[in-house]
Amino acid sequence: MKKLSLFSLMLLALWSCDTSKPTADIYQAALDSTRLAQPQISNEVVHDILQQIPSPLEISVLLKETGTRYNQSMLNNPKGVSRYNTSYQKAINLGVYGTDLGYTNIYEQNQDAIFYLNSIKQLADELSIGQFFDFGTIKRLATNSSNLDSLLYLTTKNFNNINGFLQEQNRSNLSILILTGGWLEALHITAQVAQSNPDNKILIERIGEQKMILDNIMLLLSFYSESNANMAQYLQMFQPLAQAYEKVQIINTYAEPTFVEVNGMLVVKDNSTSEVKISTENLKEITATTQAIRNKIIN
Repeated sequence: MKKLSLFSLMLLALWSCDTSKPTADIYQAALDSTRLAQPQISNEVVHDILQQIPSPLEISVLLKETGTRYNQSMLNNPKGVSRYNTSYQKAINLGVYGTDLGYTNIYEQNQDAIFYLNSIKQLADELSIGQFFDFGTIKRLATNSSNLDSLLYLTTKNFNNINGFLQEQNRSNLSILILTGGWLEALHITAQVAQSNPDNKILIERIGEQKMILDNIMLLLSFYSESNANMAQYLQMFQPLAQAYEKVQIINTYAEPTFVEVNGMLVVKDNSTSEVKISTENLKEITATTQAIRNKIIN
């Protein structure tokens, strides 16, 4: 299964531009309340977790395959960006808007994509990470879905740059919130579509598989919860979802890998399999809990 960063979520967002850093005064004014002395999480750890998160492109393709029509009402209102006053709210909703932007892009809803781009730009500027945001380039890419693979690659690369920058500023907790917001929004959209397609086993399995991702997100949030009350609140906010996911069973069966020929080259084929067991009642609980958490975050 194709794996790419959730920051594809921020999809076409924070990419390209390697530019100069903002001034210390501007940055401190915007983010001072989020500065942490310790702990910090290495880029390698965050990178490893990002690699485990399915890309919104993959999810959106699955959604389109169900025959589901574009539904803007499932997304966060891009005009509500002014609601987010703290750096924490801005970071987590930057992730939310990033996923929404990816969704609009997959469905080629260019006008809506522009609205989300504007909101993402505003939040990125207010978080003083706008220097990673080349609005002109992103606008062109977001209105053209023909280069999504390249965009997702750039998204991952540039999120790593953002994460490195935030770590330098002792604010890697904001990276975790951006990731968390994007992941939650992707789960919300998938769950809403699955609710209307109860016989679609692939979608339901994808939701069940998120148990492993949530475990990692909870671990990341817990790193900061002892030293930061805001991060502790987010950890507490996600506890009901973790409890709901405890009922999901994932059974992994190992099988020896084999070589297969692809385009004249031998590649390793992973023959191991996993089975996701999730009941209808459990799916409803996860869907409702996800929606409740999301409502707290976006409103």
